[in-house]
Amino acid sequence: MAKDDELIYGPLRPETTAHLCVDMQRLFAEDTPWKTPWMPRVAPNIVRLVEPRPERTVFTRFIPAMRPGEGQGTWKRYYERWADVTVERIGRDMVDLIPQLRRFAPPAHVIDKPVYSPWANPALQNLLQSANVDTVLVSGGETDVCVLAAVLGAVDRGYRVVVATDALCSSSDETHDAMMKLYHERYGQQVETACVSTILAGFEGA
Repeated sequence: MAKDDELIYGPLRPETTAHLCVDMQRLFAEDTPWKTPWMPRVAPNIVRLVEPRPERTVFTRFIPAMRPGEGQGTWKRYYERWADVTVERIGRDMVDLIPQLRRFAPPAHVIDKPVYSPWANPALQNLLQSANVDTVLVSGGETDVCVLAAVLGAVDRGYRVVVATDALCSSSDETHDAMMKLYHERYGQQVETACVSTILAGFEGA
């Protein structure tokens, strides 16, 4: 079983590690129905992860439906409920990355997705394969929604997965804590959890 703050499989190798930063967007940072209160608190830690090697970072952006009621299957009902965060109403600029991170792209990569999982966009897997990535370092939001989808997708594809515990945010303390417990207790063979300082200290050659 993994400890809460340990790289149990050894240091990360910069040349084969990609930092997958999930949905750190204005849509979730500013005064919207989807505001994630912790985002300003974790943003500096995410900057610390990006700064040494921005070219090894992939930012994802969640792109809502264009207008209320659009979407396939249950997503149609979803955007009837969340009509106020459709692009038509909230504005295209709100899907942008927060300013602290937008300055890194390029050389950082940006991949858009219309659903929780970034793996729904084939560009992510293609990018990681072309860069010879075998380890995915995950940060961003929300811990219990899109980050969860990113982590499980990486596990399914056989990547070594490291979750940056103090570089995650959620709008729910309860389910954030539940997810951290899940990673520690149920996915210990496939998911490592460590704080940003431990991760940065554990980069080979850092």
